[in-house]
Amino acid sequence: MSEGGGVVHRAASTNPAGNAAAAGRRLLGQILKAQGVLRESQIQEALQVQKKHGGLIGQLLIELGHANSAQIARALAEQAGLEWADVSKAPPEKAALALVDGSFAHTFGVLPTAVQGRTLVVAISDPLNTAVLEDLRFTTGLEVRGVLGDPTAIKAAVLAAYGEEGTLSDAIAEASKATSGLDVQSAASSTPVVRLLNSILHRAIRDRASDIHFEVFDGEFRIRYRVDGALYEVEAPPAHLALPLVARIKVMSDLDITETRMPQDGRIELSIDGKPVDLRVATIPGVSGEGCVMRVLDRSAVALDLSKLGLGDSDREQLERLTRLPHGIILVTGPTGSGKTTTLYAMLQSANDPEVKIITVEDPVEYDIEGIVQVPVNEEIGVSYARVLRTILRQDPDKILVGEIRDAETASVAVEASLTGHTVFSTLHTNDAPSTVTRLVDMSVEPFLLTATLEAVVAQRLVRTICGDCKTPYQPEEETLRELGPEGARMAGATFHYGKGCERCYHTGYRGRTGLFEILVVDEALRRAVLARESTQVLRRIAIDGGMRTLRQSGLEAIVAGRTTIEEVLRETAL
Repeated sequence: MSEGGGVVHRAASTNPAGNAAAAGRRLLGQILKAQGVLRESQIQEALQVQKKHGGLIGQLLIELGHANSAQIARALAEQAGLEWADVSKAPPEKAALALVDGSFAHTFGVLPTAVQGRTLVVAISDPLNTAVLEDLRFTTGLEVRGVLGDPTAIKAAVLAAYGEEGTLSDAIAEASKATSGLDVQSAASSTPVVRLLNSILHRAIRDRASDIHFEVFDGEFRIRYRVDGALYEVEAPPAHLALPLVARIKVMSDLDITETRMPQDGRIELSIDGKPVDLRVATIPGVSGEGCVMRVLDRSAVALDLSKLGLGDSDREQLERLTRLPHGIILVTGPTGSGKTTTLYAMLQSANDPEVKIITVEDPVEYDIEGIVQVPVNEEIGVSYARVLRTILRQDPDKILVGEIRDAETASVAVEASLTGHTVFSTLHTNDAPSTVTRLVDMSVEPFLLTATLEAVVAQRLVRTICGDCKTPYQPEEETLRELGPEGARMAGATFHYGKGCERCYHTGYRGRTGLFEILVVDEALRRAVLARESTQVLRRIAIDGGMRTLRQSGLEAIVAGRTTIEEVLRETAL
């Protein structure tokens, strides 16, 4: 667990004390109780909130008002076996400040406090922040000793010592000048390029980007962020910095820096303001040079609560009922980036109980959920979905999550697991809920097995939500309403909303996203249609007659409620 500030490259711990603490460390709540900060009832209250909504226990204790950030940081220091330092009581030595660049201190949330012989003492706000200490050993040539401090106090002290953080433009200009004439490897390890990449990542995460694109063209280098599903460009470095920046990313994600002809996948773990964030890195060789995309997985921001996904009350109750089923298959379907994994995790969190054994097999494991056994797929060594699934069945689970049903073999094992008394959750790539049934039959799942095991299909999309700060009412033209279909045409005269654009939403009119859901529950009428091998169109009509609300209808409800716009619903749903 980590509570701190700044952006921290986190690798496997190299701190012996930290490893020892991790091996048999005391729980944070019990340390705070022994220090006289908490009562047992307050610990249990925080644990109940964590079980329901997820999150870091230290942050939850702060939000509940049971402890402050300094008390949490002091307890984390004891838990990790690190020395505690109150950075607000003594100003840092000028000699120590001179050894660490201001941009580095801002970005990584560290404060150099003293030089003791050949040792630099550095206050950090994250007890798992051992990688940044290694970086400082390399750049300063000194031994570096980390002490733990209050994140708020460290942030204030860094600001007082170094002033405001430099801009992305400043970092680009410095890196462009400093790398002139250097080879790629030397440029990639240079301080200005490291600082530039840190600035790019820091800004992307501040802007809530879900993906960061580094794209190389003939004589041009482009950087784009995907925010709330839409791509936008940011100020890009000159083309000659493309190779050093991509090389630096490959170094951080433990990829082969010399291999530029083959795609590579890697992972970087970061700590941002004390919240764990993973970056999944995928490089790709292009005609003009090697580019890469980084998928941002903010583990602290994932909504592990069905009530936070945009579900209506009846839909939420229906999903909660499905999670309690003793056996059967429940599928979540939709395109890449539509929030399928988040919905599945929220359902698993709803079912997560000491009396229920839950095992997942994922490629990769995106978010850690306490109390659930999570197994990563590794196709390179033969650890496939189907193979792990067969092993899982011997582990006495009650509920199983399969990251994705990709082929007939995985589908077959999922059906087998369901028939032997397990609840199986998984995802599939189809356009809507009824076509999922047809897709499974196409994957050689016999209709009689499908009707015996498939309980429900949830199709979903993500649409951008209107920014609350610039939300503006208006009445749309009748022609626009007709585009929404027959139900939209009947909404003439209704008041809709849009976002005018403001500083908070970066003048897009949108901030955040919400889900649109189509829940198909397999009833007797649908089972008869599946056995008769009816078409997708027939299955859709039967499902609608049985009460299924389509994605378009879910979108219309979101428009009327003022959560999203006509344009978003038209873009993400079909009649």
